[in-house]
Amino acid sequence: MGGVTAADAVIPVFADVDTGVDDAMALAYLFASADARVVGIASTAGNVPVDQVCANNLGLLELCGTSEIPVSKGSQRPLAIPLRTAEDTHGPEGIGYAQLPVGGGTLTDYDAAQAWVRAAREYPGELVGLAVGPLTNLALALRLEPALPRLLRRLVIMGGAFGYRGNTTPVAEWNVNVDPEAAAEVFSVWGAAWGLEPPAHLPIVLGLNLTENAVMTPSTLSRLAAAANSSTTPMSVLDDRGTRSAAANPLIRVLEDAMRFYFEFHFDQGEGYIAHLHDPLAAAVALDPDLVRYRQATVDVELTGTLTRGMTVPDWTGHWGRHLNARVGIDVDPGVFFERFIARVGPFAATLA
Repeated sequence: MGGVTAADAVIPVFADVDTGVDDAMALAYLFASADARVVGIASTAGNVPVDQVCANNLGLLELCGTSEIPVSKGSQRPLAIPLRTAEDTHGPEGIGYAQLPVGGGTLTDYDAAQAWVRAAREYPGELVGLAVGPLTNLALALRLEPALPRLLRRLVIMGGAFGYRGNTTPVAEWNVNVDPEAAAEVFSVWGAAWGLEPPAHLPIVLGLNLTENAVMTPSTLSRLAAAANSSTTPMSVLDDRGTRSAAANPLIRVLEDAMRFYFEFHFDQGEGYIAHLHDPLAAAVALDPDLVRYRQATVDVELTGTLTRGMTVPDWTGHWGRHLNARVGIDVDPGVFFERFIARVGPFAATLA
């Protein structure tokens, strides 16, 4: 008869999101995880403007019965350049065809950068940070509290592309490309903060080379509905554009309506009637880093290249003579991830029916 071990303890998580279809699914994963407690959400301008991100976060919390989680508004624009958004990818309101309820909660009276620092100070050495949007808020938080890297238990970033094509330019991934100055600042500060400390404290960075292995299909969505004990009609590429979900369960209905838009976007890009679950994979790794294999590197972001601005450049072998600042994800078993996603989100959705 043993007590609760450190490995069994509930993990406090602070999520920085630009919600976003896959951000919404990442938050659903965290809410559904018994080993996680979301202690704060930072809204980042990215997929849609920050006010819409805030509305999406509050609406999702209302839908999931988690309105007590504090939501903070971040900067309305990147550090040094105008904001670029992605309604073509995520829909005019960021969540595809889905309609969220109006959230009953209110935003905090402190901004997202302050929210990062408050959460880290409240849970020193325990807090897991998850950043799945542009890194604007995190860069500003590091300016407020340079010791932030040492206060966190772990940081997981979804961003970049390592030895892999970009999805915004030929070489740049979306989150980094929206605010490359912020990403460069985060990597620089983290390297300086940890120096030669053990690699377990380096940020986990999951780029497109890894996250594009997490391929959601209509059949996987049907498995999710079944796990929620929800009736639904399987999606097909032959369906009329914008066909609404027939799912009985409210969360499954929202996720299906969001994912249909995402499927249609990827189909129009020539990738098939599928979608990449970048952010939910990052959420899963935030709770269990052993889902992924890593390689240590010193990562920097190209800021001046005419053709390569926003590119994440890893120094794998120490050419620059700088401290390591990242554990870059290089391999994952997507089947294990999807089994875990369905096993958590399905039963959680069933509780909301």
